[in-house]
Amino acid sequence: MAGGGEPAPHPPKDQLPNVSYCITSPPPWPEAILLGFQHFIVMLATTVIIPSALVPQMGGRNEEKAKVVQTLLLVAGLNTLLQTTFGTRLPAVIGGSYTFVAPTISIILSGRWSDQDPVARFKKIMRAVQGALIIASTIQIVLGFSGLWRNVTRFLSPLSAVPLVALTGFGLYEFGFPGVAKCVEIGLPELIILIVFSQYLPHVIKPGKHIFDRFAVLFSVVIVWIYAHLLTVGGAYNGTSPSTQTSCRTDRAGLIGGAPWISVPYPFQWGSPSFDAGEAFAMMMATFVALVESTGGFIAVARYASATHLPPSILSRGVGWQGIGILLSGIFGTGNGSSVSIENAGLLALTQVGSRRVVQIAACFMIFFSILGKFGAVFASIPSPIFAALYCLFFAYVGGVGLSFLQFCNLNSFRTKFVLGFSIFLGLSIAQYFNEYTAIKGYGPVNTTGRWFNDIVNVPFQSEAFVAGIVAYFLDNTLHKKDSSIRKDRGKHWWDKFRSYKTDVRSEEFYSLPFNLNKYFPSV
Repeated sequence: MAGGGEPAPHPPKDQLPNVSYCITSPPPWPEAILLGFQHFIVMLATTVIIPSALVPQMGGRNEEKAKVVQTLLLVAGLNTLLQTTFGTRLPAVIGGSYTFVAPTISIILSGRWSDQDPVARFKKIMRAVQGALIIASTIQIVLGFSGLWRNVTRFLSPLSAVPLVALTGFGLYEFGFPGVAKCVEIGLPELIILIVFSQYLPHVIKPGKHIFDRFAVLFSVVIVWIYAHLLTVGGAYNGTSPSTQTSCRTDRAGLIGGAPWISVPYPFQWGSPSFDAGEAFAMMMATFVALVESTGGFIAVARYASATHLPPSILSRGVGWQGIGILLSGIFGTGNGSSVSIENAGLLALTQVGSRRVVQIAACFMIFFSILGKFGAVFASIPSPIFAALYCLFFAYVGGVGLSFLQFCNLNSFRTKFVLGFSIFLGLSIAQYFNEYTAIKGYGPVNTTGRWFNDIVNVPFQSEAFVAGIVAYFLDNTLHKKDSSIRKDRGKHWWDKFRSYKTDVRSEEFYSLPFNLNKYFPSV
């Protein structure tokens, strides 16, 4: 109740209102195809940035980089189809993850690669990464399909979800404006045009038509991409530093020349995986961190798709299928693991379209362009500051939906303030210390002779969402929990109805498996 005994002007809601199309209500086919293509464009950045950073360090050339991008695209498409069909069934894109970069770099720097031929070195390192990913995938497969993660997430409340989901978005701030500033004359116009098209124009030109807000990414990217190309061919970057040319020019990615016209990535294309116990343990920890971050991602996607809160069994099922996704990453040789794409979760908010069909169409685009290499490489050559500008909006949307769960909590409680403030502060502060230390010294605060042990300790503490989520979960489930009023302060009573799959009739609509498979794989 609001002050004076009047009804609350904005009462809490289980489902997010004002979403144009929810999971089960797809837009018309032409619009769905355009929206799916937009999701494909948005996920391209991570798909290109990670191989562009790792492959040269491995010894690979532009040809290998283009092939890894193709493979990452194909596996992302397959994983997204599996997740939307058999996993959580949410409109979540499953793509590459920065969480796996640190243990991969550790494998690259291990000192056991003495090949003179860079390409031979690249293949050996890639096979080692494949072996580590294949073993590490068992973490999510076992935790997910055994139901162990279900038992963990049953104790999640709206209060403990706020730091986890909020920092899943806000914690990626380093990929936002710092990326825009690498070529500010391209990145800043993209950010401004995106905001004008998505937030201002819809209320000025044909209100209610949803043209500019729904397709703001396509409009803004095309305009700024053409502008960037004109700067490139006009000689604006002739004679500038190599880093400026790489960030600003539209012809520096090396992907179009390196990509084949038609090529189908296949399992074990780099050779048989090699296995090292220490590297596998380090990759397992990265997989567990990705699991926690993806839990926040799934909760954000469910909210923006106007679904009810995820029943723990559905979340566990999704985690199991994400483990299968990491296994596929290892089998195909993407050089990177898989997790929920946070930028695509933010795009759901921008378009206000949470349709499952749209994301499945996006997955088809990923698979299609992974085979037609040259065409996919054209889109993949979009300058990275354009994507960084998109991140500024999308990561903010995911952080914002995390904060929105406070509507279920008692914000006048000192316990709520402590759990909330302390977990968010530590999430930002601890990760900042570990990241800053690593950037200055070249290694993490834990630096022993065992590289794998260093990674096991350093990797989780570099993730803002992981630290904040673990701290909030621990405090929320141990601090004065037996007090009867605490349950309402935490907002737990709002999520009690979703503890089991069958206690809310809406779960069947959003999360039931196709082909009557619920009969053989019941959710509990």
